[in-house]
Amino acid sequence: MNEIKYLKLLSEQFPNIPAVSTEIINLKAILNLPKSTELFITDLHGEYEAFQYMLNTASGVIEYKINHIFEGEISEEERRELAALIFYPEEKLDEIRGKKGEISKEDYTLFLNRAIKLSKEVSAIYTRSKVRKALPKEFAYILEELMHLKEDDINKRDYHDKIVSTIIEIGQAENFIISLAKLIQRFTIDKLHIVGDIFDRGSHPHKIIAELKEHHDVDVQWGNHDILWMGAALGQKALIATAIRVTVRYGNLEMLEEGYGINMRPLARLAMDYYDYDDCDIFCPKLIEKELDDQEELISSQMQKAIAVIQFKLEGNLIKRRSEFNMNEALYLEKIDYDRGVINLDGKEYELTDKHFPTIDPDDPYKLNAQEQEVINQLSHSFKNNDKLQEDIRFLFNNGSMYKKYNGNLLFHGCVPLDENGDFSCVNIGEKTASGKDLLDFFQDIVRQSYSYKEGKVDQRDWLWYLWRGEFSPLFGKDRMTTFLRYFTDEDDESLYKENKNPYYSLRETEEVCRMILKEFDMNPNKGRIINGHTPVEEKRGESPIKGNGRLLVIDGGISAAYHKKTGIAGYTLIYNHSELRLISHKPFISKAEALKNGNNDTVDSMRVNRFEEKLKINDTDNGAKLREDVEYLIKLLDAYKSGIIKEKYN
Repeated sequence: MNEIKYLKLLSEQFPNIPAVSTEIINLKAILNLPKSTELFITDLHGEYEAFQYMLNTASGVIEYKINHIFEGEISEEERRELAALIFYPEEKLDEIRGKKGEISKEDYTLFLNRAIKLSKEVSAIYTRSKVRKALPKEFAYILEELMHLKEDDINKRDYHDKIVSTIIEIGQAENFIISLAKLIQRFTIDKLHIVGDIFDRGSHPHKIIAELKEHHDVDVQWGNHDILWMGAALGQKALIATAIRVTVRYGNLEMLEEGYGINMRPLARLAMDYYDYDDCDIFCPKLIEKELDDQEELISSQMQKAIAVIQFKLEGNLIKRRSEFNMNEALYLEKIDYDRGVINLDGKEYELTDKHFPTIDPDDPYKLNAQEQEVINQLSHSFKNNDKLQEDIRFLFNNGSMYKKYNGNLLFHGCVPLDENGDFSCVNIGEKTASGKDLLDFFQDIVRQSYSYKEGKVDQRDWLWYLWRGEFSPLFGKDRMTTFLRYFTDEDDESLYKENKNPYYSLRETEEVCRMILKEFDMNPNKGRIINGHTPVEEKRGESPIKGNGRLLVIDGGISAAYHKKTGIAGYTLIYNHSELRLISHKPFISKAEALKNGNNDTVDSMRVNRFEEKLKINDTDNGAKLREDVEYLIKLLDAYKSGIIKEKYN
């Protein structure tokens, strides 16, 4: 009965035998098209220009296509120029005009014809319907004509040439070149996966999210730095203080003030009121590829100290309030002898590097004073009522998840917590325990619930703070966070600062553990792969991003400039198309000007992870499974028409 109801609903879309037959033929044909290309990127950390370049170049795929199509036809220099034109069409056209004074009809003709030829190549694996939907409305008809004309069709060569010459004559050449470049970028990468950490360190996470919101098909696996900002946007005050501290620490105040329009003056006033004669040396910003003058550096240091003290107070109160988090080790403020300037940890005293705490009451160290309370309240109001920030965070909630299963791959940012024996860690969550997939599902539900928090209801936002830094957080993956100790002590004993990684990070080297995790998530352990971010691979020390005999790939190679010295490269990306799975490592992105000059010159190396014996088709993908199911119901509808169970309509 339910199936008949569904078929009747389906008949409204396909009202007769010809209509349903056409759709069956169409879907069965689509199943035999080549699988389209997926691009995986992780740990962007606010590096907008590097991200934009990776996206525009499709991580080298467009350059490969250009070389494949035009090698032997045009010179290497011309291929580089064409590549730059596709990556940054507006800027490249301006550059050419600056050199030549004006762009000739001959140059426009070359650019248009080469862009048309390339667009045909990259769109060839898609149906005409999908290509048509991607075309800009203002040029859709002409672009479709140009893209589907065959080069060897003598009868239509004059037709093609006349279209191109008319485009130039009426002054529309540049608009068409830009449209073709965007289409080439669009068709080269069909699906984009961001495996966590859009925020922090770099100065333009808001620009990255703006780019992602415009993308045709993207998903996000939340990282710990994303959760930090998601919780802050929801008004979780410890996370607000942390997000601001990290932002100020890396000299990115303009991101808060200009990117999101958050007023930082109340914090600056607090800093000047209490730390005006404090040089705050240990809070000096960590500047990467930027400079501050002496006064800017001083006020940034003072603001960082002011918000850090607020953060440690808020965290202490939260730890006491949420005993189930088991984080008493981090209650540092009550372990300080404020008269002597030392901290007692496990019976041993350590001298503090900064002993000036004018806002802390030693008898009640976690209590905010009146001005601190006013500042965090104002900041909380600013975060919760900032339309731009709320829109960006809504995008992360709507398009993100703790993990994703897609086309045989299991994507997650950090880890699946394990114990030393290689078993899934059992974590107490309220009145029950959870492990493995259930634990990640629990946290995913909590994140969803936190977004709809209202006053008077159960407040799940504190769990987002746990996800930021808790021992069994799949996004953090360490036993503790030693930020306070790194600020306020300076000891040779490295064990004081050591943050022990979850056993997952050593056990993932073994194929057995990787296969166990894949099974836990109902994935095929013989074919499936885990795709990870979070921990930068130190390639310069010989570390491999390929773990577990190829069952796990770590694609965090340090896109953020903060990691370049550690990793020796500037990030990995992963390409998954119909013929292979290929890992690409990148050089540090210098500038857009350099990219315009040299085309795609950022690739360090690439390695083939797997080449498929038979080229993959849509039939082999998750979307293929959905289409096969659609076909099954369409065939049932066809049978229902033929048997008279459902009447055809020919209106």
